[in-house]
Amino acid sequence: MLREFVSHTGARIIMACRDLDKAEIAQKEIIEESGNQSIVIRKLDLSDTKSISEFAEVINKEEQTLHILINNAGVMMCPYSKTADGFEMQFGVNYLGHFLLTSLLIDLLKRSAPSRIINLSSMAHSWGTIRLDDVNSERNYHSRRAYGQSKLAIILFTRSLAKKLKDTGVTAYAVHPGVVRTELKRHMNLGLLIMWKVVRPFTKTPVQGAQTTIYCAVQPELDKESGGYYRYSILT
Repeated sequence: MLREFVSHTGARIIMACRDLDKAEIAQKEIIEESGNQSIVIRKLDLSDTKSISEFAEVINKEEQTLHILINNAGVMMCPYSKTADGFEMQFGVNYLGHFLLTSLLIDLLKRSAPSRIINLSSMAHSWGTIRLDDVNSERNYHSRRAYGQSKLAIILFTRSLAKKLKDTGVTAYAVHPGVVRTELKRHMNLGLLIMWKVVRPFTKTPVQGAQTTIYCAVQPELDKESGGYYRYSILT
C-alpha cells in the first residue's frame, strides 16, 4: 500500500513499524522505486501503550504538520493472547492501539487541517458485536468473533470521530480493503487455510487492496464527507 501511496502523492511518509529490520528493507525498496527520499522510519508497537505514547511524542515534537493518518496495523484470528497492557490482542491492536494513537495525534491533525484519518476496518465487522460485558473475551474466546468485534469497533470509532471533529477540518473514514493476500492469514487454522487456497484466485493483491485507502486519503470530493465506511472506493 505504501508504494502505491508514495507514487500517487510524492509526500513525506512516516513508516510506523514494529520490526525495524523489515522496515529498513521496505524503505530502501520504496525509495528506489519512487525516487522519493522523504521516507522516514519510526518504531511503533500498537500492542504496547508505552510504545504508542513514545511514538506520538516524537511525531508531535519533530513534525510541523500531519495531513493524513492511516491506521493500518492489524492482527487477525490469532490464538488467545494479551497486549502488554492486558487487553485481548486483536481488540488491543486493531482498535485500542489505533484509538490511543489517534487521540495523541489529534491536536497535530487539527493544526494541519485539512487533514484526514483513515481507519482500516473489514467486512469482518459483521462477524462480531461489541461485548461490553466481556470485551477481553476472557470468558469465551473465539478468534473469528474477536476479530469481528475489533473491526466493528473501528467503524464505530470512525463515526464518533466524524461527530467530534465536525467543523475542525479533520475528516475520518473507515475502509474495507477487500480480501487481500497479506501475512494476516498466518494465524489461520488448517480448515481456514484450505479454504484460503480455494478462494485465493479471487482475492486482491496488496496493490489492488490499497486502492480504497488511497482513494479516501486523497480524493478531493471527500473533504465534505466524514464518518463513512468505504468498500471498493464506494460509500456503503
